[in-house]
Amino acid sequence: MAALTALTVGTTAAPAGATPPTRSAPARAATLQEVLFVGNNWAGTADVVRSRGDYARLGRINVVPDREQRLWEIYLNPIRLAFYLGIQQGPGEGHDQLVDDMYSTPDGTALVVSRPSFADVVSIDLTTGRLRWRFPVSGFRSDHMAVSPDGTRVAVSASTSNTVHVLDIGTGAQVGSFRTGDTPHENVFTNGGRYIWNMSIGDVETALDEPWLDWTKGDRKITIADAQTFQQVRVIDMRPRLDDAGRSDLSDAVRPAVLTPDESKLYFQVSFFNGFVEYDVATDRVTRVATLPKDPDTNEDRTTWVNDSRHHGMSISPDGSRLCVAGTMDDYATIVDRSTLREGPLVPADKPYWATVSGDGRDCVISESGSDRVTAINFATGQKVASVPVGDHPQRVRIGHLPSDWVPPTAR
Repeated sequence: MAALTALTVGTTAAPAGATPPTRSAPARAATLQEVLFVGNNWAGTADVVRSRGDYARLGRINVVPDREQRLWEIYLNPIRLAFYLGIQQGPGEGHDQLVDDMYSTPDGTALVVSRPSFADVVSIDLTTGRLRWRFPVSGFRSDHMAVSPDGTRVAVSASTSNTVHVLDIGTGAQVGSFRTGDTPHENVFTNGGRYIWNMSIGDVETALDEPWLDWTKGDRKITIADAQTFQQVRVIDMRPRLDDAGRSDLSDAVRPAVLTPDESKLYFQVSFFNGFVEYDVATDRVTRVATLPKDPDTNEDRTTWVNDSRHHGMSISPDGSRLCVAGTMDDYATIVDRSTLREGPLVPADKPYWATVSGDGRDCVISESGSDRVTAINFATGQKVASVPVGDHPQRVRIGHLPSDWVPPTAR
């Protein structure tokens, strides 16, 4: 596959039909404030909220300023149109998927966003709201991202081409890529940025969801790549490891995952399961499985669960003592003691879809995609401490930075 390059100002070889975006004048050095960016997937916006305390909303960013142009490109290409409609009716639940993941640049002047329906990654200038650069991924859908510890690179999953692209976060230029299993999803930088772990989840759009048909879902595995050479270092297939742990009933599609601070344990959710798995990295084996409560009102027809997810969203407290789990289809979130794997109070939540850690490390912040809110749950008490309204169908929530005197582009 030929290397892809980002579309930037001054680029002479641009993809057909694309228009080079304009770049704003370099921003002056500014004091930065820490915030949470909330991606409103169906609205095509990102809300900015305080990263701690009252979690007040500070503003909103349009992440599809080029929407009309992108749609015309899709409508004029029958193959792209077919995939666009498939994404809309499948993962999008009848809606466009306009923002999946997002990270701010180290200087806080831009927000880098993956846009599944448009199969790209873009950089949005946080002052003007305009595109700085656009990177079309290989295939027809972009998905989860991860940012390197130094903030200079972003890795993005290209769902339909089984590829992870690694981009310079400032310019959008591709610095490397590597192949994965079927439908790459979650990405995690490890060892101080030396490696990238990618989890592939297989085909989550078919109705072949019964356990005995799990083999139809494709090649699902964890691919570990060197973040400098982009060579494959290791592949972990969870199927035999789950079988050895006596859990052949579980899917091996690794969904959201978190590592302990010392990176010795990996905790991850799998398709169709109300719980999570503990994996010991050094011994290469599944050590424990935690089953969490079911909501008796949850429809047990697996085909009704969102993209094969029963639970989707995990985070871990900074000291590694507690996990936060989003019970998506069971409509709750809970804090789990990592030593005992016992859950705390079940905090009611409307289709919680993601979990992250607040800026001060005290709270787990979940997105409630069913009620368009983000909610903070205290790690120590397991109780809800704040909840604020955001845009339509929030999913990913990420810590980031922007200038302390930031004013939303729409308010200028």
